Amino acid sequence: MNKTPFEESYNSDDELLAEYHFDYKKAKSNRFAAKSRKQLLKVVVLDEDVAQVFTTPESVNKVLRALIESMPQVTDGDTA
Repeated sequence: MNKTPFEESYNSDDELLAEYHFDYKKAKSNRFAAKSRKQLLKVVVLDEDVAQVFTTPESVNKVLRALIESMPQVTDGDTA
């Protein structure tokens, strides 16, 4: 009977390195990832003083939506 990987002896040369350097220029997109039209999440890092006031994503979104509604609407010909 052939040995399975679990039956092989431990080899100290196979240990994980503490750090790996990945060349993102050679990376390819995941062709198996779902290409759905779900809403994409964006991550924004808040400054510490702002994060102390707005402690949940819901509170941040509520205030930003109110701000967006109070802003003058920009038409196609106008620039901000």
